[in-house]
Amino acid sequence: MSNKKDDKTSRPDEINPEWTSESIRDARPAAEVFAEVFGPEAGEIIKRGRGRPAKADKKVNQTLRLDVDLLEAYRRSGSGWQARINQILREHMPTLEN
Repeated sequence: MSNKKDDKTSRPDEINPEWTSESIRDARPAAEVFAEVFGPEAGEIIKRGRGRPAKADKKVNQTLRLDVDLLEAYRRSGSGWQARINQILREHMPTLEN
């Protein structure tokens, strides 16, 4: 970035004119313009919902009381310790028999 007082890149030009109150008032969302230019299907593709996309394998936040030494051992094993506990519980999950 330039530290000059008169930086040419910060000045409006023919390609990038300065925004006026009128141009701001008339501005439209990019997704709307994209749909007009490339078609409604393309407009739908770029739209996304708020927040993080939902995962297929949802987890449940559950309180579980564990012995301190057990929990510390898994935490010391490094990143992914919660997933490892989950896998071990899955391997030892009781089968439901009717």
